[in-house]
Amino acid sequence: MGEQVMVEEPPSHQDSVDLLEMDSTEALEKIMDEYGDDVKRFVYTYVKNQADTDDITQETFITVYKKLHTFQHKSSLRTWIFSIAVNKSKDYLRSFHTRHDNFSELMDYIMKLSIKYREVLILYYFNDFSIKEIAHSLNQKESSIKTRLNRSRSKLAQVIEDADEQRSDQ
Repeated sequence: MGEQVMVEEPPSHQDSVDLLEMDSTEALEKIMDEYGDDVKRFVYTYVKNQADTDDITQETFITVYKKLHTFQHKSSLRTWIFSIAVNKSKDYLRSFHTRHDNFSELMDYIMKLSIKYREVLILYYFNDFSIKEIAHSLNQKESSIKTRLNRSRSKLAQVIEDADEQRSDQ
Protein backbone atom coordinates (compact mmCIF):
# COMPACT_ATOMS: atom_id res chain seq x y z
CA MET A 1 0.00 0.00 0.00
CA GLY A 2 1.84 3.07 1.28
CA GLU A 3 5.34 3.65 2.48
CA GLN A 4 6.06 2.89 6.08
CA VAL A 5 7.26 5.96 7.94
CA MET A 6 9.75 5.42 10.72
CA VAL A 7 9.28 7.74 13.66
CA GLU A 8 12.34 8.08 15.82
CA GLU A 9 11.50 7.64 19.45
CA PRO A 10 13.25 9.91 21.93
CA PRO A 11 15.81 8.07 23.99
CA SER A 12 14.21 6.33 26.93
CA HIS A 13 15.08 6.50 30.61
CA GLN A 14 16.82 3.13 30.17
CA ASP A 15 18.95 4.59 27.34
CA SER A 16 20.21 7.34 29.66
CA VAL A 17 20.91 4.75 32.39
CA ASP A 18 22.92 2.74 29.85
CA LEU A 19 24.87 5.87 28.91
CA LEU A 20 25.68 6.59 32.53
CA GLU A 21 27.10 3.08 32.95
CA MET A 22 29.48 3.51 29.99
CA ASP A 23 32.96 4.94 29.98
CA SER A 24 32.63 8.75 30.14
CA THR A 25 34.33 9.32 26.80
CA GLU A 26 32.20 6.74 25.03
CA ALA A 27 29.04 8.13 26.66
CA LEU A 28 29.94 11.64 25.55
CA GLU A 29 30.44 10.46 21.96
CA LYS A 30 26.99 8.88 21.93
CA ILE A 31 25.42 11.94 23.55
CA MET A 32 27.06 14.26 21.03
CA ASP A 33 25.93 12.04 18.14
CA GLU A 34 22.40 12.01 19.51
CA TYR A 35 21.99 15.64 20.59
CA GLY A 36 24.84 17.65 19.04
CA ASP A 37 23.04 19.05 16.01
CA ASP A 38 19.90 19.90 17.97
CA VAL A 39 21.88 21.66 20.70
CA LYS A 40 23.87 23.59 18.11
CA ARG A 41 20.70 24.79 16.32
CA PHE A 42 19.18 25.74 19.66
CA VAL A 43 22.25 27.71 20.80
CA TYR A 44 22.31 29.56 17.47
CA THR A 45 18.81 30.88 18.19
CA TYR A 46 20.29 32.64 21.21
CA VAL A 47 23.55 34.04 19.89
CA LYS A 48 22.96 34.37 16.12
CA ASN A 49 26.66 33.89 15.36
CA GLN A 50 28.17 30.65 14.07
CA ALA A 51 31.57 30.98 15.75
CA ASP A 52 30.00 31.75 19.13
CA THR A 53 27.48 28.94 18.59
CA ASP A 54 30.33 26.48 18.07
CA ASP A 55 32.11 27.69 21.21
CA ILE A 56 28.99 27.52 23.39
CA THR A 57 28.02 24.11 22.04
CA GLN A 58 31.51 22.86 22.85
CA GLU A 59 31.28 24.35 26.37
CA THR A 60 27.89 22.67 26.81
CA PHE A 61 29.27 19.24 26.01
CA ILE A 62 32.37 19.79 28.15
CA THR A 63 30.02 20.52 31.05
CA VAL A 64 27.94 17.44 30.20
CA TYR A 65 31.13 15.37 30.26
CA LYS A 66 32.27 16.80 33.60
CA LYS A 67 28.84 16.60 35.26
CA LEU A 68 27.40 13.43 33.72
CA HIS A 69 27.88 11.56 37.00
CA THR A 70 25.63 14.13 38.73
CA PHE A 71 22.65 13.56 36.39
CA GLN A 72 19.80 12.42 38.66
CA HIS A 73 17.00 11.46 36.21
CA LYS A 74 14.70 14.19 37.53
CA SER A 75 14.20 15.05 33.85
CA SER A 76 15.16 13.36 30.63
CA LEU A 77 18.81 13.43 29.64
CA ARG A 78 17.82 15.58 26.67
CA THR A 79 16.13 18.14 28.93
CA TRP A 80 19.15 18.20 31.23
CA ILE A 81 21.54 18.78 28.30
CA PHE A 82 19.35 21.55 26.90
CA SER A 83 19.17 23.24 30.30
CA ILE A 84 22.96 23.34 30.31
CA ALA A 85 22.90 24.82 26.78
CA VAL A 86 20.38 27.47 27.89
CA ASN A 87 22.54 28.46 30.85
CA LYS A 88 25.73 28.60 28.77
CA SER A 89 23.95 30.74 26.15
CA LYS A 90 22.57 33.13 28.75
CA ASP A 91 25.96 33.38 30.45
CA TYR A 92 27.49 34.29 27.11
CA LEU A 93 24.89 36.96 26.40
CA ARG A 94 25.45 38.50 29.84
CA SER A 95 29.19 38.47 29.54
CA PHE A 96 31.32 41.58 29.32
CA HIS A 97 32.79 40.23 26.11
CA THR A 98 29.44 40.41 24.34
CA ARG A 99 28.52 43.81 25.68
CA HIS A 100 31.96 45.14 24.78
CA ASP A 101 31.77 43.73 21.25
CA ASN A 102 28.30 45.17 20.75
CA PHE A 103 29.43 48.56 22.05
CA SER A 104 32.48 48.50 19.77
CA GLU A 105 30.35 47.55 16.80
CA LEU A 106 27.86 50.33 17.57
CA MET A 107 30.68 52.88 17.88
CA ASP A 108 32.06 51.73 14.52
CA TYR A 109 28.66 52.43 12.97
CA ILE A 110 28.36 55.81 14.68
CA MET A 111 31.83 56.78 13.46
CA LYS A 112 30.64 56.28 9.87
CA LEU A 113 28.23 59.20 10.28
CA SER A 114 29.28 62.76 9.55
CA ILE A 115 30.44 64.76 12.56
CA LYS A 116 27.23 66.78 12.88
CA TYR A 117 25.18 63.59 13.32
CA ARG A 118 27.80 61.71 15.29
CA GLU A 119 28.29 64.43 17.92
CA VAL A 120 24.63 64.68 18.92
CA LEU A 121 24.31 60.90 19.28
CA ILE A 122 27.42 60.69 21.43
CA LEU A 123 26.47 63.66 23.61
CA TYR A 124 22.89 62.47 24.06
CA TYR A 125 23.34 58.72 24.51
CA PHE A 126 26.84 58.30 25.89
CA ASN A 127 27.36 61.52 27.85
CA ASP A 128 23.73 61.87 28.99
CA PHE A 129 23.38 65.45 27.80
CA SER A 130 19.86 66.84 27.55
CA ILE A 131 18.66 68.45 24.32
CA LYS A 132 19.06 71.81 26.02
CA GLU A 133 22.66 71.05 27.08
CA ILE A 134 23.58 69.87 23.58
CA ALA A 135 22.03 73.00 22.05
CA HIS A 136 24.01 75.19 24.42
CA SER A 137 27.27 73.26 23.85
CA LEU A 138 26.94 73.39 20.07
CA ASN A 139 25.52 76.91 19.99
CA GLN A 140 22.36 75.72 18.21
CA LYS A 141 18.61 76.02 18.80
CA GLU A 142 16.95 73.18 20.71
CA SER A 143 14.63 72.54 17.76
CA SER A 144 17.67 72.14 15.50
CA ILE A 145 19.21 69.63 17.90
CA LYS A 146 15.97 67.62 18.08
CA THR A 147 15.84 67.49 14.29
CA ARG A 148 19.51 66.55 14.04
CA LEU A 149 19.10 63.84 16.69
CA ASN A 150 16.15 62.33 14.80
CA ARG A 151 18.07 62.41 11.53
CA SER A 152 21.08 60.88 13.30
CA ARG A 153 18.98 57.97 14.49
CA SER A 154 17.60 57.42 11.00
CA LYS A 155 21.04 57.59 9.42
CA LEU A 156 22.47 55.23 12.03
CA ALA A 157 19.64 52.75 11.43
CA GLN A 158 20.43 52.88 7.70
CA VAL A 159 24.15 52.28 8.30
CA ILE A 160 23.32 49.25 10.47
CA GLU A 161 20.82 47.93 7.94
CA ASP A 162 23.37 48.29 5.12
CA ALA A 163 25.98 46.44 7.19
CA ASP A 164 23.49 43.62 7.91
CA GLU A 165 22.68 43.32 4.21
CA GLN A 166 26.39 43.15 3.36
CA ARG A 167 26.87 40.39 5.92
CA SER A 168 23.97 38.37 4.59
CA ASP A 169 25.30 38.71 1.01
CA GLN A 170 28.62 37.14 1.98
